[in-house]
Amino acid sequence: MGARERLIVGLDVPTVDEAERMVSRLGDSVSFYKIGYQLAFAGGLSFARELAADGKQVFLDMKLLDIDNTVAKGVENIAKMGMSMLTLHAYPKAMRAAVEAASGSGLCLLGVTVLTSMDNHDLEEAGYPGDAQALVKRRAEQAVEAGMGGIVCSAAEATLVRNIIGPDKALVTPGIRPAGAAADDQKRVMTPALAIAAGASHLVVARPVIRSENPRAAADGIVAEIESAVAAN
Repeated sequence: MGARERLIVGLDVPTVDEAERMVSRLGDSVSFYKIGYQLAFAGGLSFARELAADGKQVFLDMKLLDIDNTVAKGVENIAKMGMSMLTLHAYPKAMRAAVEAASGSGLCLLGVTVLTSMDNHDLEEAGYPGDAQALVKRRAEQAVEAGMGGIVCSAAEATLVRNIIGPDKALVTPGIRPAGAAADDQKRVMTPALAIAAGASHLVVARPVIRSENPRAAADGIVAEIESAVAAN
């Protein structure tokens, strides 16, 4: 896997028109895009199909969680869309239903452990005992047991998770910020080089690229940092 394939740019914009313009500006600097709630609910699902048809990889960040049948039927349809990755909250029953539904499709299912916008205090408010690292560890173990294709976690827990899931599964880390970039609403962030060194296979970067005056240069800079980190590790 090349360095450019490890960068996933989040198209966190309000309209498909803006997403199309951003993809055009980025050109061949980016081959992998994330589409989440904001764009999905503005026509982004059709746009996701178009990206896939144009040869781009698409990470559909839906964080599914529902009763088994609903999750399974949703995953079956998403698998037909040509997506590369799909997120679910890492609850065992939902993951098992999704794995069965995606069988044979090539869709990589990712279990979301703890959101990078959450810290120990946020987890306590939500009713989870213990700290973020303990919950990430447990959910990573459950994802492996369920047969998931990989994990989404903070780069701060990447080394812990990589030791649990082994060398071959995807480990996707949001909350990536190049040196000097603002953390925004993220609480557990890391630079691209440190995330790769910690065991991440893919890095999700949105605002530092799409809000840059020169998005293509920003993406190229991150790819170069990834390339150096991979070579060093």
